[in-house]
Amino acid sequence: MSDEPYPYRTSDRRVIPWLLFGLLVLFGGLYVAGYLLTSDRVPRGTTVAGVQIGGLHPAAARTALGDALADERVAPIEVTAFGTSRRVDPGAAGLDVDLAASVEQAGGGRSWDPGRMWASLTSGDSFDPVVSVDTRALDAAVDDLARELGRPAKDGAVVFRGDEAVAKPPRVGERIQRAAAAAQIRDAYLHPGPAVELPTEEVQPEIDRGDVSAAMNDFANPAVAAAVVIEAADERVVLQPEDFAPTLSMLAQDGVLVPELDEALLLRRVETRLKTSALAPRDATVALVRGRPQVIPARKGLSFDEDELVAGFLTVVAAQGDARTIRVGTVVEKPAVSTAEVRKLGIEEKVSEFTTYFPHADYRNTNLGRAAELVDGTVLEPGEEFSLNDVVGERTASNGFTKGFIISDGVFKEDFGGGVSQVATTTFNAMFFAGLEDVEHKPHSFYIDRYPVGREATVAWPSVDLRFRNDTPYGVLVQAFVDPSTPSSPGAMTVRMWSTKVWDIRAGQSERYDFTAPATRRLSGEGCVPNTGYGGFDIDVYRDFYRPGSDERVRRETFHTTYTPSDSVICS
Repeated sequence: MSDEPYPYRTSDRRVIPWLLFGLLVLFGGLYVAGYLLTSDRVPRGTTVAGVQIGGLHPAAARTALGDALADERVAPIEVTAFGTSRRVDPGAAGLDVDLAASVEQAGGGRSWDPGRMWASLTSGDSFDPVVSVDTRALDAAVDDLARELGRPAKDGAVVFRGDEAVAKPPRVGERIQRAAAAAQIRDAYLHPGPAVELPTEEVQPEIDRGDVSAAMNDFANPAVAAAVVIEAADERVVLQPEDFAPTLSMLAQDGVLVPELDEALLLRRVETRLKTSALAPRDATVALVRGRPQVIPARKGLSFDEDELVAGFLTVVAAQGDARTIRVGTVVEKPAVSTAEVRKLGIEEKVSEFTTYFPHADYRNTNLGRAAELVDGTVLEPGEEFSLNDVVGERTASNGFTKGFIISDGVFKEDFGGGVSQVATTTFNAMFFAGLEDVEHKPHSFYIDRYPVGREATVAWPSVDLRFRNDTPYGVLVQAFVDPSTPSSPGAMTVRMWSTKVWDIRAGQSERYDFTAPATRRLSGEGCVPNTGYGGFDIDVYRDFYRPGSDERVRRETFHTTYTPSDSVICS
């Protein structure tokens, strides 16, 4: 027998590798076919947020999911805190559905995972949508809610009113817990339901009741308990609590209230007090003494060391007894206007005087008297300009004026300062006959017969003014006073000017011309004042300048005035 193997056994061994290779090719083909045919679809039966997307290609699934959730994606989220509700706009809060990620997590898209392939042929699962969050936008939306719904803590405080210190209690605040609120709003997106109750917390004030009590006991109450004395040289200036309390305050600093001093205000208040003491320097001036102008001499004074005062005031003001006295150094202070300067002004004689009269009315007595008080004593140096509005100020109740009749838009009505134009007219005429330079004056719109025709002026704050310049080489002292009216007698307004006489003034006037007739106006309303009208006209007034004691005219000025008609007013 031969030892060689049988031929058929050799051929069987060669078939097995080919068989295995064939099986591999078969299954590989089936696997590739499964990948190509099934894995680009979402597994059958898959839902996202209840939306059926199983069996769809990813693009179609994204479209279907987007369409189905269109309303839910923009539906506002109801939130509430501190008993107040608000709506959060998801788009503004940076919340949206990530459609691609939602479909991908549900099995959409190609995969070599055989499980995914099998699932696409059998059944899928249910998924929540994937929510994208713009953290910055969500934080900003929560910040807006916190500002609207929260209540900030309020620090306790100490304030000074009048001559006393007042404690202001603290208040605990409440605020939204921002991080937790953002998480709740994010979780509530796409889940309609009752309003989301946002988490809150208390906020403690930095300055609590204990801090306020300590500030009141240690500083505030002792500060206003008594006067503070400032000693400078041999003089004592006493500041009462109402004088210095407005300069004090208490500010929060590192959890406590510390005293603060308004240094500028304190210095102004002390300076006001010093002006009335023997320490203050006094400018030379001129005043009427027994009916004649007299120079009031200047006087040197003392000024205090401001740095010493403000440096030690907070310590002294909280002390007791004699320790509430602060001693400051002084320096000699010269007056701003010397006696020699005032003597050079040459204010020695009366150079003009003019008086106008007015019928009785309480408002005229008040307003003319107050304006005269403010004008009286005005001194104009050579070249200086006088403004009635600047000297008298705005006509208000706080400035001492009351309501009376004025002319506005050609008719009478009530307003503060009614009658002050009589002061303007009287002052204008005193200026006229003193020979001073007219800078600005405006006659009344229609003629008032108690004033000299063509020589009168009106004023209105702040637009219409009476202004004139002292164009002489001498000073001018203005004296103004009122003799009040009574129910049985008229009042009188007088203005005198004192200086050294430069001019003799002679006045003249033209005939009235260009007459105009009044109209009739029918008005209504609470402020309507009836009036019987009269005509208007033009007139020229002349001011002739002569040297004192001479009949030779140096120059002439002409003042032209057009008076409009005073319309008749019928109130309905």
